[in-house]
Amino acid sequence: MTAKAPQAPRPVPTLEDVARLAGVSTATVSRCLNTPDRVVKSTRTRVMAAVDQLGYAPNFGARALAAKRTNTIGAIIPTMENAIFARGLQAFQEELGLNGMTLLVASSSYSEEVEREQIRTLCARGADALLLIGHHRSEETLNFLEARSVPVLVAWVYDPENSRPSIGFDNRAAMREMAELVISKGHRRIGVISAPCAANDRASERLAGIQEAMAAHGMPAEDLSLIETPYSIENGGQTFRQMMTTPTPPTAIMCGNDVLAVGALRAAREMGLSVPGDVSITGFDDIELAQLVTPALTTVHVPHRDMGRMAARFLVQQLNGEGPVGSVRLDTYLCDRETLGPAPA
Repeated sequence: MTAKAPQAPRPVPTLEDVARLAGVSTATVSRCLNTPDRVVKSTRTRVMAAVDQLGYAPNFGARALAAKRTNTIGAIIPTMENAIFARGLQAFQEELGLNGMTLLVASSSYSEEVEREQIRTLCARGADALLLIGHHRSEETLNFLEARSVPVLVAWVYDPENSRPSIGFDNRAAMREMAELVISKGHRRIGVISAPCAANDRASERLAGIQEAMAAHGMPAEDLSLIETPYSIENGGQTFRQMMTTPTPPTAIMCGNDVLAVGALRAAREMGLSVPGDVSITGFDDIELAQLVTPALTTVHVPHRDMGRMAARFLVQQLNGEGPVGSVRLDTYLCDRETLGPAPA
């Protein structure tokens, strides 16, 4: 059997090919692609039909070189394994798309080292700006960003004292408000299931909010049981079991996010515990899952979509030279549903 000779690759269609097929000039093709409203509909239809027929795509590299911009924004989020960042990132991408920009997303898995390499990679690929989560990162990374003059916007936190602009919410104040509600129900032994706080300013601020509320009510620090664990439903359940099998278990367990809280709820059901009759459970984020579980989760609502939309608009404004961007605080609110009740007698 004679082997077939490999076929030569088809030549990549060019702007000139499109113009020739559509019977127009290359300038007209360029206008159709870049400013279609400046071309009459009949011509535009003919040009776009030729584009589709040939499978033409603009030379992105050449265009970026000429404009000194790639119209690409990089975003590095800590995880893609659950829905914590999904709504905000979706709104961020939608808003960028309305402004003709493309989003490149990377996940750091909550690793400072991984995030540092991803920042370098996105900058090397020509990202015009970056969206990062939280302010905590090494001096080396901050110096790199400063040297590259890459616009950076930080989200999911609000810190007006930090020189780098942020758009988000006050994690400490939001969790303190939830802790005040928990304490008002008579709870004095409080457990906290948190993400590791050392390199996560969102987690550390939420813990600080609970500690502040307890101190304001004269509650001793030892009345708080803290276990740090990576975000996952399984870890939330495992940590809940660990807390509830101590000699004096908490009457309320406050979780650093809804994913951990859902894991705690599942473990409570498996242990035969009533929520909130035997133990109360709260979350943070108000992701869709919080309303779907039974009983519905008491949690803190975070304006994810508003945050994503505004973050995109701010970065676009900054890239277009429309003035400096300041930090913006968005409001959170409590969703007092079914998993928080009075402390057991």
